[in-house]
Amino acid sequence: MEVGHGNGLGASSLQLGEAATPDHIALATARANLSKSKLGIHVIPGFATIERDLKPALDLGVDVVRVASHCTEADISERHISFSRSMGVEVWGCLMMSHMISPALLLEQARKLESYGAEGVVFMDSAGHYLPEDVRQRVELLANELSIPVGFHGHNNLGLSIANAIAAADAGAGLLDACARGFGAGAGNAPIEVLVAVLERLGYSTGIDLYKILDAADLAEQALMNEIPVIRSVSVISGMAGVFSGFMKPVSRISKEYGIDPRDVFFELGRRKIVAGQEDIILEVAKELAHRATGEKQ
Repeated sequence: MEVGHGNGLGASSLQLGEAATPDHIALATARANLSKSKLGIHVIPGFATIERDLKPALDLGVDVVRVASHCTEADISERHISFSRSMGVEVWGCLMMSHMISPALLLEQARKLESYGAEGVVFMDSAGHYLPEDVRQRVELLANELSIPVGFHGHNNLGLSIANAIAAADAGAGLLDACARGFGAGAGNAPIEVLVAVLERLGYSTGIDLYKILDAADLAEQALMNEIPVIRSVSVISGMAGVFSGFMKPVSRISKEYGIDPRDVFFELGRRKIVAGQEDIILEVAKELAHRATGEKQ
């Protein structure tokens, strides 16, 4: 069970969004109430430092550390992976925005994570861009070439989070990311209550009590969510353009401010291959599109 800010440990900020609960309180609360499930954290080097963020989290009893980087930058994960392994916890490496590189390059980056000591590799469809065949191809390649388990993390921008998760399972993935009600950036992630039900229909043994996970999803909606993620027009465009799902709110807000179509902003961001952490480019693109539109009218 992963606990924390959507961009991981230490990421709560004005730029990325402030978490409702500080990391240490969320982790301590979860640790006190977990008896069977492992407590996990998402860590992006740069947002999370070892001394300020990672070590205190491990001291609170974290069991699993997932160290994430952009899909071409696995090398920045080495120190965080090595430190976590030295502390005796389970460590996975994650490759975000994985649709931006070829399967062969994804394998190359995954091998780096394995060499650093990662005990599993998750490739993330951070933009909700993949089709099931894209997922199947990558899982099969990684599962055949690596000696560690492969996981998949999907987003629902094109309404394919469940289909893509099933494609991953069928291709040999050992871990599937999911959230209650799909609660996550943009159009959300795979809803865990739906994923468990579909996996059971297909004959998989998840070890999860369906009634209890349905109850947990109901509770999460009532207690934690202002709104359930839905597939909006800009979510679809984000998936089509291959732009990080977390950009949906700032793109919508800035586009409204400049009187331009947010869909145009998303496609331009996709053309420039913008990734998470480059939120400042949204404003730059909006200004350019607004200036261009003004010039065309004149």
